[in-house]
Amino acid sequence: MTESIMSKAATMEIPINSNGDTGTLTEDDSLEQAANLQWSLDEKVGSSRGTRDLQQVMVSGPNLNETSIVSGGYGGTAEGIIPTSSIKGPAVHYNAEFNKRIPVTGLGPNMHHSSSSSSMTADEMSRGVAVEKLETVKKWGYNTYKCTKQMISERFGRGSRTVDLELEAQIEVLRDTKKKYENMLRLARALTNHFYNMVQTQHALGDTFADLSQKSPELRDEFGYNAETQKLLCKNGETLLGAVNFFVSSINTLVNKTMDDTLMTIKMYENARLEFDAYRSDLEELSLGPRDAVAMARIDAAQQQYHVHKEKYERLRSDVIIKLKFLEENKVKVMHKQLLLFHNAISAYFAGNQQQLEQTLKQFNIKLRPPGAEQPSWLEEQ
Repeated sequence: MTESIMSKAATMEIPINSNGDTGTLTEDDSLEQAANLQWSLDEKVGSSRGTRDLQQVMVSGPNLNETSIVSGGYGGTAEGIIPTSSIKGPAVHYNAEFNKRIPVTGLGPNMHHSSSSSSMTADEMSRGVAVEKLETVKKWGYNTYKCTKQMISERFGRGSRTVDLELEAQIEVLRDTKKKYENMLRLARALTNHFYNMVQTQHALGDTFADLSQKSPELRDEFGYNAETQKLLCKNGETLLGAVNFFVSSINTLVNKTMDDTLMTIKMYENARLEFDAYRSDLEELSLGPRDAVAMARIDAAQQQYHVHKEKYERLRSDVIIKLKFLEENKVKVMHKQLLLFHNAISAYFAGNQQQLEQTLKQFNIKLRPPGAEQPSWLEEQ
């Protein structure tokens, strides 16, 4: 087609110049015009092909696995074609006319699949947490119902309960001992408060005597003797207060920490005993019923729960026995030391033996804070 056009352009008898007028052209000008005409025709053909390819890409969408990248213009060899299946990255379309790559945008099916799978995973996780909480509440309600039923049956005398006579006797002794020790602690605190007020009164009275001895020359000696006596009593009273405060602090630790810890374990043991009896009664009732397939499945489940709560009950029972033993040993050791301290300090104070009173505090490693001293920080106490 191009050859025929060139032949026609070369044999034209009436050439047309750039101004549109007729005139004579040289042979070189005719050939140049023919070459320009051929270039314009090729450009139109190439652009029409690129436009059709781009329209086809935008309308139908390329197949990413079959799209190829052309390294040159139209008419190139097949060696410049690289399949996109071997290239990892966004898909592109190569326009031969403009020598540019046009990216093909859009979300592929893998991205849609990953987003949908992540949302499904989040939904499954939230659903699993909700189901777990529901099962926990269900088990708690079932267990509470059984324990309440067992407790009511025991109170009305219609249910049986597991009894450990020796252990329950020790528990009752501990509870009675705790009440008595709490009363002793209350009285010791009251004695401390009253004695503290007395010491403060003696201190004020001694200051008054000392002041009057300066203002009453005729009674200076008498006021002076009484002022010295009250100051000595005040000093000994502060020493005794240190011993009594140590006694109160030790008793408070024994009653409100050591005994309370043991009683907390006893409460857990009693709850475990109630649960054990509840599941034991449930198993006994099921054993007396029919023995069909459904009933046998319920019996097996009840036996499993029975063994679980039996192990828990026996473990807590062993813990209570051990704690009661250690508590008794600790109580005897602590009270032996504290009662000896209290006796020696009270006797030395009321006997007026200041040296023995100070020796008693040294014996039990009790350090008195000087009057007006601030409370030591926690770092100094360590």
